[in-house]
Amino acid sequence: MKILLLSDIHGNYPALAAIADKLPPEKFACIINCGDSTVYAPFPNQVLHWLQEHDAISILGNTDRKVIKLLKGKSFKKPSKPEKRIMYTKTAETLTKVNKKYLLRLPKKKILHVRRRTVGIFHGSPEHANEFLFPSTPENRFLELADCCNCNIVITGHSHTPYHKKTAGVDFINPGSTGRMFDGDPSASCAVLTLKKKRLEVRHYRISYCIDDVVRELARQQLPPIYGQMYRKGKKLN
Repeated sequence: MKILLLSDIHGNYPALAAIADKLPPEKFACIINCGDSTVYAPFPNQVLHWLQEHDAISILGNTDRKVIKLLKGKSFKKPSKPEKRIMYTKTAETLTKVNKKYLLRLPKKKILHVRRRTVGIFHGSPEHANEFLFPSTPENRFLELADCCNCNIVITGHSHTPYHKKTAGVDFINPGSTGRMFDGDPSASCAVLTLKKKRLEVRHYRISYCIDDVVRELARQQLPPIYGQMYRKGKKLN
């Protein structure tokens, strides 16, 4: 059984489309998306439409939750910088009615039972949606999470860092960021999880896409030029 793992698409449809071209969705039993589907790249409607069209198992990330606050007429304190806040307000303003409804009904986490395994889908960590987990996170923290999560497999996003590590019998997997990597390589990141009877395999992919499409649309919508630089460099610049 093969599962396509995505996370942190951040409205970057050209990156998502490049992954779908390289790894056709129909070849997978299902698609799992760990949230932050919206904000920063200017294609939130196309991304949310694609996730619905392909019946992706999706949850909310922190940027999605802030967009939902705006949709409900509420506000948030952070990010406070105008060049960041506009990316949230622009997303909320441009979402179609169908996509607003879709976003509003997504859960914050999800538990699946697949091939005699319990698979937990979280944005940050099993305990905190905003917690960053890296390969360098202290082993004691992974042990704590393995002990409390009641899962065989934990799939997370948020840190934009692809990795797979096993702690106390629990496989922790992060597919990296589909639409906004920060490691100096701007290509899209994803992973394929293969579940076999007694073992599993994880393969990470980096896939190039047309960054010019993102930069042109940012300019067309008169959004801060720093984001064009960010996508070209594959770095967090603000």
